[in-house]
Amino acid sequence: MSLESDPRRRRLLDEPLAIRALAHPVRLDLQALLGREGPLTAADAARRLGISQALASHHLRQLAKYDFVEPAPGKDNRERPWRLVSTSQTWRSARLTHEGAAAADVLEQLIAERALTNLADWQQRRRTAPAVLVENSGIGHTAVYLTAEELAELEEQISGLLQRYVDERPIDDKAARPPGSRLVDITRIVSILPEQSEPAEDS
Repeated sequence: MSLESDPRRRRLLDEPLAIRALAHPVRLDLQALLGREGPLTAADAARRLGISQALASHHLRQLAKYDFVEPAPGKDNRERPWRLVSTSQTWRSARLTHEGAAAADVLEQLIAERALTNLADWQQRRRTAPAVLVENSGIGHTAVYLTAEELAELEEQISGLLQRYVDERPIDDKAARPPGSRLVDITRIVSILPEQSEPAEDS
C-alpha cells in the first residue's frame, strides 16, 4: 500500500526474488533506520542496531543488490555511507503469481509482527505522552460489508488522505519534517473474512 508518486521513490516490487530479499528482520531494520536517520555508514548503522559491522555490511550489500539502497556521497574517500533508493514499496501485482504471493506473504507477516512490536512499545510509553497523541493512536477496529468495488474505492480514499504528507515529507528528508513532528507508523491490515453460510430453517 505504498503511496509516493515519484517513480524513483516509489518502488513496484513484482519480482519474488526482490521481495524475498527485503523480507528479513535485519534488512527491514536497516531500511527503517536509513529512513529515520538519512545516509549512514555500515559502522554507524551497526552501532544503532546493536549488531556487528560485518553483519550490517552484508545486509546493506544485499539490499543494494536488489536496488533498495545505494552508496551516498561521503565526507571523504574513506567514508562509505548508504542511502535509501525508494522510500516506499508496493507488491500488489506480485500476488498474481504463486511464487510472488508466497514471497509477499512472508514479507507481510514480518511487517505485521513489527507493527505489533511497535504497538506494544507504544502502549508502555503512552502513559506519559501528550493526550492528543494518545487519543489518536492505538487500534481502531471496524467490520463492514463492502462490495469489491466499494473496497477499492475506500482504499483509494484512505491512500489519498495520506498522499499529501508522503509527497511533502519523504521519510528520509529531515529538512521536510515540521517542528514537533513525530514518526508515525501506520500499518493497515485489511482481511476478507470467509463467507458464512446461512443457518438452516427449522422445518
